[in-house]
Amino acid sequence: MSSEAKASSTPSPQQHNTPQPTHAPAVLPPSPPSSPPSPRRGEIWDVNWSPGRGAEQQGTRPALIIQNDRGNASSNYPLTIVASMSRTERELPLHVRITPSVENGLTDYTDVKCEQVMSIEKSRLLRRRGSITTEELARVDTALKLSLSLQP
Repeated sequence: MSSEAKASSTPSPQQHNTPQPTHAPAVLPPSPPSSPPSPRRGEIWDVNWSPGRGAEQQGTRPALIIQNDRGNASSNYPLTIVASMSRTERELPLHVRITPSVENGLTDYTDVKCEQVMSIEKSRLLRRRGSITTEELARVDTALKLSLSLQP
């Protein structure tokens, strides 16, 4: 090893006696945990459906919350039950037509597809649009019973 290399790699007496400044890493306060959305039965929410498979919904589309409010309010239960919605008009007994209104946040006539019911993570809920009427929810309940072969 050259004398220059030895000199640069060997600490001088001054380097041993001089305390090196220590820099503690900046400690940021913990960010508050983001609380999951609190949906309620009969509300319409925009849902992030991706990734979807095959014929499943994909992208951001509205869905109707059909899970009961007790299940939705539980912080220990991260899921909710929804029915997908579509603007494609089909005269099916399992579809319930919702008229757009300020209260429900829809801009087009939209069908609740009661044959497409699924449990999703509440974290998929992006934005609350509004709520359907009591009469519309009763029609959804009838279509759900038909779809699931439950007694009316």
